Amino acid sequence: MFVPFVHHPAYCADLPANHRFPMDKFRAVAELIRLEGLLGEGDFFRPRPAPFEWVALAHDPDYVDQVFNAEVPEKIAREIGFPMRADIALRARCATGGTVLTGYLALEHGLACNTAGGSHHARRAHGAGFCVFNDVAVAIKVLQADGAIRKALVIDLDVHQGDGTADIFSGDPDVFTLSMHSEKNYPVRKVPSHLDVALPDGLEDIAYLQKLQDVLPDLLKREPWDIVFYNAGVDPYEGDRLGRLALTRDGLRNRDRYVIETVRSVGIPLAGVLGGGYSTDIDELADRHVFLHRVALSVAGQAGGKLVSGADGVY
Repeated sequence: MFVPFVHHPAYCADLPANHRFPMDKFRAVAELIRLEGLLGEGDFFRPRPAPFEWVALAHDPDYVDQVFNAEVPEKIAREIGFPMRADIALRARCATGGTVLTGYLALEHGLACNTAGGSHHARRAHGAGFCVFNDVAVAIKVLQADGAIRKALVIDLDVHQGDGTADIFSGDPDVFTLSMHSEKNYPVRKVPSHLDVALPDGLEDIAYLQKLQDVLPDLLKREPWDIVFYNAGVDPYEGDRLGRLALTRDGLRNRDRYVIETVRSVGIPLAGVLGGGYSTDIDELADRHVFLHRVALSVAGQAGGKLVSGADGVY
């Protein structure tokens, strides 16, 4: 079974020195995927920047216009945490387009992964917490508008609560949001997901996986889901700068394997996005993020199939 990986060079924009957000990780993730030969004889699928019409399906059109024209009010820019320049806007559009493409590829191949995405703090009205556009929300809205899907399940295992995704899909009968996160971590004011699993500080591998096993199988049976979007944030790691949990590297790998195997075992397509991860050691951080791609290939390999070449995205 072929697993498409999606990447765009614009995922990595310039930030001021010593900025808290490790922007270089996106370049490092792509380089590591190539170095390890995870693309086989193929290449990355390259998305186009998300157009205004796509993004406005999930966000207030006035805010989308502000981002596209680099005219975001200073108060909102501070809440986002980025200087809202044209290249930052392009990065957000490309990452969003990448998750849209990842969704379409997952529907085609059963499994696909982006090398960015998971910007789950961006709400309908505006961005926040290093998140400009909510790429997963936009992707679901685009796929629904296109008639490609009706029902979507979001499995968000970033260490921070997915308040923006919860906000956008509040009351939506066709989208279910699961957020399993550190209870005392950002954001302070959380927006209720359809299901929140709040975890205590210092939770370790076995207890974490048990919490996940307690909820995921029942969720997969809840509705006839057309697709799962999986936010594979690696900030639950014990050494992460912004996490409060205590998963080991093996714990993260086991988590990813459990999610991907469980979803695919019931035949639901899965689109994986990178999510959060914070470290000054970019090589270590990239290696942590690539767990998603390694595990996806491993799970797909169990199903057999042959490798085909990647191409520019046309969706």
